[in-house]
Amino acid sequence: MATTSALEFEKPIVELEKKIEEMKALTDTLDIQPQIDELEQQVDKLRADIYRNLTRWQRVQIARHPDRPYTLDYITHCFEDFVELHGDRTYRDDPAIVGGLATLNGRHVVVVGHQKGRDTKSNLHRNFGMPNPDGYRKAYRLFQMAEKFSLPVICLLDTPGAFPGLEAEERGQAEAIARNLLLMSQLKTPIIIMIIGEGASGGALGIGIGNRILMLENAWYSVIAPESCSSILWRSWDYKEQAAEALRLGATDLIDVKVIDRIVPEPVGGAHRDPNVMFDTVTSVLDEELRALEKMPVDQLVKERREKFYQMGVWTE
Repeated sequence: MATTSALEFEKPIVELEKKIEEMKALTDTLDIQPQIDELEQQVDKLRADIYRNLTRWQRVQIARHPDRPYTLDYITHCFEDFVELHGDRTYRDDPAIVGGLATLNGRHVVVVGHQKGRDTKSNLHRNFGMPNPDGYRKAYRLFQMAEKFSLPVICLLDTPGAFPGLEAEERGQAEAIARNLLLMSQLKTPIIIMIIGEGASGGALGIGIGNRILMLENAWYSVIAPESCSSILWRSWDYKEQAAEALRLGATDLIDVKVIDRIVPEPVGGAHRDPNVMFDTVTSVLDEELRALEKMPVDQLVKERREKFYQMGVWTE
């Protein structure tokens, strides 16, 4: 999965990398390896400096990077023996949510997640990762199956939001999400949530109730997207950067207020810079978290999961 797109703030890095490639092409005729080594050190330092001081809006851009690993990429590289299950047994199969049976280091699990496309055709097929009610009802069916067979649930969140179209509302979008919230709050099996990219509003929360909420370093998670917030408050998308700052939607913000439990580090430059390292990290983290949850009695799992969400937004003066 090679990086093909550079974000605006990454352009100084890209220019230096391009210069290095041009110089490497001349090494057969010129002795310029010391200069190349020096430039490569400059690139590493510049990349580290840039990514150490990212704004919240820049993290939103990284979370949306077209080369960033999606749910099916993680399923392919972090899980074995994946068998995808389709349909909600009511209306149709929603490609914006994928899920099925898999194994994680030999342990049987049910994995569910949002799925985006990588080009126009696949994005239209996946509805840009925005589920319809059918997607949430498919997830509901898989959650029930997981409980029936005592299988842990792992959910990977990456959506700009639930689909807001008329047909989605006609088929009960809000009701489908609400039923998932109720079911997940009382499901008698461990649930791990990992936000791998975008986590917008009820679209993410619809498969986002769990015992452990993990979040990739450059993902975002909020009640609303920065552009939508800007549009409501300023009647323009031009203030999306200010909106991102005000929403405090980054991983370090959310762990401070106990909305998430753990930040999963990414390679310098984001998950798309070195996806294989990211896959190894995610596999290790999921395995560690699952081992800890499996030691807990079922009643305690349900009780702690509910209390976790009851306590959000509660404060005293």
